[in-house]
Amino acid sequence: MTTPTEPLVSVADLRVTFPTGNGAVHAVDGLSFSLAPGGALGIVGESGSGKSTAAYALLGLHRGTGARVSGSVTVAGHDVQGADEAELRRIRGGIAAMVFQDPLSSLDPYQAIGDQIAEVHRVHHRGASRRAARARAAEVLDRVGIPDAARRARSRPHEFSGGMRQRVLIAMALACAPRLLVADEPTTALDVTVQAQVLGLLRELRAETGTGLVLVTHDLGVAADSVDEMLVMKDGRAVERGPVRGVLAAPREPYTRELLEAVPRIDVRRDGPGRSARDGAPGSAPDGARSGVLLEAAGLRREFGRGKGAVTAVDDVSLTVRAGETVGIVGESGSGKTTLGRMLVRLLPPTGGALRYRGRDIGGLKERELRPFRSELQMVFQDPVSSLNPRRSIGESIADPLRAAGTLGEAEITARVRELLERVGLDPGAYHRYPHEFSGGQRQRVGIARALAPEPRVIVCDEPVSALDVTTQAQVVALLGELQRELGLALVFIAHDLAVVRQVSDRLVVMRGGRIVEEGPADTVYERPRHAYTRGLLAAVPRLERAGTAVEGPAGTAV
Repeated sequence: MTTPTEPLVSVADLRVTFPTGNGAVHAVDGLSFSLAPGGALGIVGESGSGKSTAAYALLGLHRGTGARVSGSVTVAGHDVQGADEAELRRIRGGIAAMVFQDPLSSLDPYQAIGDQIAEVHRVHHRGASRRAARARAAEVLDRVGIPDAARRARSRPHEFSGGMRQRVLIAMALACAPRLLVADEPTTALDVTVQAQVLGLLRELRAETGTGLVLVTHDLGVAADSVDEMLVMKDGRAVERGPVRGVLAAPREPYTRELLEAVPRIDVRRDGPGRSARDGAPGSAPDGARSGVLLEAAGLRREFGRGKGAVTAVDDVSLTVRAGETVGIVGESGSGKTTLGRMLVRLLPPTGGALRYRGRDIGGLKERELRPFRSELQMVFQDPVSSLNPRRSIGESIADPLRAAGTLGEAEITARVRELLERVGLDPGAYHRYPHEFSGGQRQRVGIARALAPEPRVIVCDEPVSALDVTTQAQVVALLGELQRELGLALVFIAHDLAVVRQVSDRLVVMRGGRIVEEGPADTVYERPRHAYTRGLLAAVPRLERAGTAVEGPAGTAV
C-alpha cells in the first residue's frame, strides 16, 4: 500500500520491445514518470509514439503477448513487473482498471451488461453473492449516468449508443473501486457533446473518489480539459512533461509546438478542401448539371424497420452539392449524418423523396441501372481496417473498381494503381503489402486512393480522420484539398469534430434527429450560429490555450 507521500504510479526506465520479422520494434524506450495519488496525467503523441503501449504496461497487459518488457512499474505499492499471475489478477480491477477505446470489442455482445459488470465484482470479492454483485452493477451504472440503471443492466451492448457503451466501460472499471483509472482514447469516436459528458464524468469521479487518472489521447483539447499534467511522447520516449497549462501555453520542445500547430482550431479557418470555391474560382460544371449542381436531394427520407418498430433516420432532408465545393455535415451520434452520406452515393436507397445526380433521378434506380453512376459517386469510410480486405494486398483492393469497369488491361490497371499510391503520398512499391503493415493514417490514404481509382466527381468522406492523431489529420485534410483542386472534386465531409470541419467546409449542414436544423456558409454558421443546437455543439468543443493567447473553454472559462 502507498503512504500519502508515495506516488500512486511509479515508472522507471520502462522498455517494451516487440520482435518482428523485420527486426525488433522498440515501442517504449527508457520511459520514466510518476503520478501522485488522486492526480491526472495525460499521455499524448502521434500514432506509434508508444503512449498506449506504455499505458498497457501499467496493468501488465503485455504479459503473454511475446513483448519483451523491462524496467520498473509500480502501482499503489504493487510491483506489476514482478507480480505472479494471481497477484496480477488482484491488481487488475481491484487496484487499477482500464477503460479501452472501443467498447464494442471490449464487451461480450451475447451477455447483459449488468452480468458482465457483476462478474468483475465477484472476481475481486469472492464472498459476494450474485444478488449483491448485480446490485453493485446497477449502482455503478447509475453512477455513470445510465438512466433506469436496474432495468438497463439487463440490456446487451448493441442496445446502447456509442456514448452509453463508453459509460458502461467506465462503470465496469469502477466496479471494484480502483485507485487508478487508465483510459485509452476513451472519447475518440464520440461526438462533441457526448465527449464533453464523458470527460465531465471522469472529472466528477476523480473529485468524489480521489481516483488517479492516466489518460491516453491524441486530442490535445481533450487532455487540456481533463488532466493536471501532460507527458508528450515521440518514438517511445518522453520529450516533454509539465503542468498542462504550461505545456500548452509555452511548450519548450519543437515537437510539442508541431503538435499544437497541427491542432485544428474552431476559431480560425486554414486553407483546405473547398478553398478555391470559397474564393470564387468557378468549378467546371459537368454536362447536364444545373448551375454546377452535381447532387440534389429533395425531401430525402430513410426509415429502418417496419410498422410500430420503424425508425426514421433521415427525415425530409434537402440539400445540393456543387462541383468543386465541400459540404460539411455535423451532428451528434444518431443525427442521421452517416445515413444521409450513404444515400447520397446510393449505398442506401431512400424510402422517400428524390435524389438527382447531374439532373438524373437515381433515388429509385435498381442496382443494374446504378452501375454507370457507381464510378462517379465514391465513399471514403471511417474505419479503413474494416473496409479493406485483410487477406488481399492494398494494390488489389485499389484495383477492384478498375477491374469492375472493364476498360483497362491488367498492365494498365497496375500502372494506374501505382500512380494513385504515389498521388496520395504512399510508396508505389507498397502495392503488394497488406493493410496490417500500414499505420492508421496510411490506411486512410489507401482508402482515398481506392475512392479515386474510378475517377469520381463526388466523394463522400464519412469521419475520415476521427481516429487519427492531429498531425496525420492535418496531412489527410491537406491531401484532400490538393486532390480537390487538381481534380475538381465535390466533397461531402461528415465528421463529429467541428474544428476539423471548420478547416474543410465551404457550406455547413447541421443535423439533429434526422433533420437539418441549420445550413449556410461555413464561416457564417461558425461565427454567428442561429440555432440553439448549433450553439450547444460549438460550446462543447474543447479549446486550447496557445502561447500568448487566451482561448476560452467550452463553458466560457479559460482552459
